[in-house]
Amino acid sequence: MGNYLNPGNEKFKMDISAEIYVDKTGLLEYCNKVICTPQRFISMSRPRRFGKSVTANMLAAYYSRGCDSYELFLPYEIAKAESFAKSLNKYDVLFLNMQEFLSQSGCMDEMLTLLKRSVLWELLEEYPDFRYFDSTNLMRTMQDIYSRTKIPFVVIIDEWDCIFREYKMDSDAQKKYLDFLRDLLKDRGNIALGYLTGILPIKKYGTHSALNMFDEFSMTFAGPLGKYVGFTEEEVRNLCESYQMDFEETKKWYDGYYLEDVGSIYNPKSVVSAMQFHKFQYYWNQTETFEALRTYIDMNFEGLKDDIISLMNGNEKVSIDTRSFTNDMVTFHSKDDVMTLLVHLGYLGYRSESEQVFIPNHEILNEYVTAVSNSDWGEVSRALKNSREALDAVLSKKEEVVANAIAEAHYETSHLQYHDENALSYTISLALYVARNYYTVFRELPTGKGFADLVYLPRKQFGNYPALVVELKWNRDAEGAIEQIKRKEYCRSLSDYQGKILLVGINYDKKTKEHQCKIEEWEK
Repeated sequence: MGNYLNPGNEKFKMDISAEIYVDKTGLLEYCNKVICTPQRFISMSRPRRFGKSVTANMLAAYYSRGCDSYELFLPYEIAKAESFAKSLNKYDVLFLNMQEFLSQSGCMDEMLTLLKRSVLWELLEEYPDFRYFDSTNLMRTMQDIYSRTKIPFVVIIDEWDCIFREYKMDSDAQKKYLDFLRDLLKDRGNIALGYLTGILPIKKYGTHSALNMFDEFSMTFAGPLGKYVGFTEEEVRNLCESYQMDFEETKKWYDGYYLEDVGSIYNPKSVVSAMQFHKFQYYWNQTETFEALRTYIDMNFEGLKDDIISLMNGNEKVSIDTRSFTNDMVTFHSKDDVMTLLVHLGYLGYRSESEQVFIPNHEILNEYVTAVSNSDWGEVSRALKNSREALDAVLSKKEEVVANAIAEAHYETSHLQYHDENALSYTISLALYVARNYYTVFRELPTGKGFADLVYLPRKQFGNYPALVVELKWNRDAEGAIEQIKRKEYCRSLSDYQGKILLVGINYDKKTKEHQCKIEEWEK
């Protein structure tokens, strides 16, 4: 077994020996279906810490000659497939982690030279007695080996797109890299299977791609491979049951990604950490920093800021067109391109049937709050920073402080004009943003004789917080808002809730441009 040629099954042994391993070996059945066919090229992109390397290790362990993985895979889903034994440990596997070669190189030429020399070293050691046309030419050497052995290669490339993240502005280096991959893989009869995994889909140049033979599966289209992207809802339910963790709370924190024909997809890294440590917190941001998100949401495309604020309020989805995205991290022509990148990075969920994006879950929402709070977004940034004080003021029934906090959060955007109660609700949500850490927020909640504008119900672990029933008025008065809550019996729908309830009336006077607040404790 080598480092790059037939690396064996040791890495996958470590993966499955972890405390939590969720069986994704069903992906191998699809690979067996397309191996040695025109559909043998697979590009599977997904966000960081979504199990890309584990999948690559699995493929290497299954296909590599020079090791015996029968017992290793026997307990898992692939062992039930008719194709299980047919392809098991039957191919020469080349496993290339591009980040490894990139980190040891100063430029693209150095990287490709190092890669070719490293692979040739192992090929010639494994097959020393063959007659080679040019033993310094990787592609010709692979062809010579295949012509003698009739054993085709399975080429697995992990972190395939790191070049487009490290060489963001160097189009010449990117093109040279893509040309290398094309020469290695395209129209080669000695390639049984090509598998690329990374964050970005394949880079486009003009109207065509250098790797247009690949079937691409991504966060905008996962096709038949959707259930192998992350954890499915059933898998997460089973984990919650095994670890005695609250499923609904797990869903709020880590669900939200959505793939057609699969439904909810969960972040594997975060779910595993929450189960192991028996604690809900922010795990994904241990591998990502909010600066990366801030870089993209600060781009000054018309309407981008307004759409981000709308998404953060959780009240609507935003339609986007993903077709113009060129699959890199610098070429943006519109806000749609920026948002499409955020989908691939895992900062937005995407529904392909409606072509809409949304913020997936509480964990990712926190990244937006941090990024916007540290951006130059004027009143929005200040309101987010001050939302802790605003919530404390509500809980302490400091009406004037609450009114001032709402006034500070009062903002205008191009499509959220501040002229009715609906727009006012956005401002309230912004001013009390930190409340989402402790509450489940409902808009237009059906109640006794109507709909409460906003209801904040404390989540299970924050049962010491009171529920909040918020009524909004426009050019009236805050006292009238409180009376409407009582008159229409908005608290009736909370009959199963046993804790304290605060009634919060908010009014905005368009003439004086002043906000008023009235807070009362509800006596059951």
